Amino acid sequence: MTVKTPLLDKVPNPKALKKLEPKQLRQLADELRAETIDAVSGIGGHLGAGLGVVELTVALHYVFDAPEDKIIWDVGHQAYPHKILTGRRDRIRTLRQKGGLYGFTKRTESEYDPFGAAHSSTSISSGLGFAVGRDFRKGDNHIISVIGDGAASAGMAYEALNNTGAIHPNRMLVILNDNGMSIAPAVGALSHHLTRLMSTRGFLSIREVARQMAKKFPEPIQDMAKRADEYARTMLTGGSLFEELGLYHLGPIDGHNLDHLVPILENIRDSKNAGPILLHIITEKGRGHPFPQPNKEKYHAVGKFDVISGAPVKSKSNAPSYTKVYAESLIRETEKDKKICAITGAMPSGTGLDLYGDRFPEHCFDVGIAEQHAVTFAAGLACDGMKPFVTIYSTFLQRGYDQVVHDVAIQKLPVRFAMDRAGLVGQDGPTHAGSFDIAYLGCLPGFVLMACGDEADLKHMVATAAAYNEGPIGFRYPRGAGVGVDMPEEGKPLEIGKGRIIREGSKIAILSYGGRLSECLAAADELAARGLSTTVADARFAKPLDTALIDRLGKEHEILITIEEGSIGGFASFVLNHLAQTGALDKGLKIRPMFLPDRFVAHGSPLEMYIDAGLQAADIVATALSALGMEKAEAAHLAAGQ
Repeated sequence: MTVKTPLLDKVPNPKALKKLEPKQLRQLADELRAETIDAVSGIGGHLGAGLGVVELTVALHYVFDAPEDKIIWDVGHQAYPHKILTGRRDRIRTLRQKGGLYGFTKRTESEYDPFGAAHSSTSISSGLGFAVGRDFRKGDNHIISVIGDGAASAGMAYEALNNTGAIHPNRMLVILNDNGMSIAPAVGALSHHLTRLMSTRGFLSIREVARQMAKKFPEPIQDMAKRADEYARTMLTGGSLFEELGLYHLGPIDGHNLDHLVPILENIRDSKNAGPILLHIITEKGRGHPFPQPNKEKYHAVGKFDVISGAPVKSKSNAPSYTKVYAESLIRETEKDKKICAITGAMPSGTGLDLYGDRFPEHCFDVGIAEQHAVTFAAGLACDGMKPFVTIYSTFLQRGYDQVVHDVAIQKLPVRFAMDRAGLVGQDGPTHAGSFDIAYLGCLPGFVLMACGDEADLKHMVATAAAYNEGPIGFRYPRGAGVGVDMPEEGKPLEIGKGRIIREGSKIAILSYGGRLSECLAAADELAARGLSTTVADARFAKPLDTALIDRLGKEHEILITIEEGSIGGFASFVLNHLAQTGALDKGLKIRPMFLPDRFVAHGSPLEMYIDAGLQAADIVATALSALGMEKAEAAHLAAGQ
């Protein structure tokens, strides 16, 4: 379906937008929302947040002069309407596709994206950097940081607000987009009237004159005047926290009312010496979405859907998702052991903990985008005898790494880390790919690390983590559907540090760690068809290593190939270190590590990303053939034939 957008068709960029009459902005916003829904229906993506900021996007580009004025979108997935208005509409249906537009803001994609953002809570810090840099070069452009969709719950946002208040730059605007995922005080006509009044140049000028006059009086009187100003406005509009941090607070106002937004933004634009300003707007995440059923996260991210009915396009896979297997397994373990509890960081549905929370609401904690707190909160629970499962995407756990080291590992606390989205994740690209957890956790003393080869193994690993109480333990699992293996009735704890042989052979050994096990088996089939007997082993554990298994593979085979969906410095490094220590490498063993390339793999479909990374079955076969001395051309031809 192609929506009719006669006015939007005449607005290819912000300069054309500025030529519109204010009364036309409502129609433009409606068409922009319809175009966003239509585009995402065919490709999937982050829908809800963008729909909530359509009016704000129109107002910002109408009032300010991007790209000279820097509009910085926090988390980036709010920026689909922004991309449409900034010369990228003709490519909007390539969002998150290989070679297409990135699903978040990206500096190399457009001059209208001043800062790349895919993880949350970076807009105020980066905006302050732009403001200070501008002041160094004597510039006069505006800096606008749009934060919201839960991003204001992260500690980094408050650190940035505190520093912004201390440095106190002019022409810096922070817009708190409150869409119900953070805070939501009442908003109405009186609040709008007061906000508009207090944002006028006259009011701000009088306020500045009063501040300058107060400086001529003794310090106690200066402090009294400052407090009087803050308290008077706090009584009318709230916002004392932001005032204490040093920002001039305005709002809250209705973020969907262009008749309110545009004049207030114009007042802020024209008041160039008021110091940093925080404008609090109230929006509805997912506003205008076509979905018939309510959703707690307002369709944060969706797959393809029918644009008329809103019905999702069903997946062809009959296998359960790894996320669902994890949630159901954790429910089963909690039924047996009420000391188990689960923690997530603003991603209950993404991690499956919405299912767990429905069954055990008192055992489930969503701490917001606050992974540092999540880890140390879990450490405290562990100290008191509970069995916490910190359930966070691999890439998001990076934000809590210092706490993992100091608050968990050093104290040898039995905190369980369930790392969803391990490995490549497809359309969300390199910012969301779980590439580094094997390396960044594997270097920590005392950690037990597991990775499942299939969904049944994940069930056993949940049981293993629940039973293990000697120190920290982590397990990783991929995004998406499992491989379709038979599922056990319940998980059974695995023997710590023991892998398994899946298929016996004699010439080539493939040692898999994690989600590429099915590709290893497919590679073994191809090698067997060529008369090359191949063993496939599933390591299961990166720490502690199954050294007996590795020694056996090294002694009984000519070639050992390790494969993992992680960065350099991970599982292969542990295996190589062991083989070097034992002298196996001196005895002619040919070992070929396969891992993610030492670069960030561009977004695309999962298959396209795996091909790009060289982690398909054909790549494993080509690696084996090359190690055997076959012509490089034949090995390359095989890899290209996938």
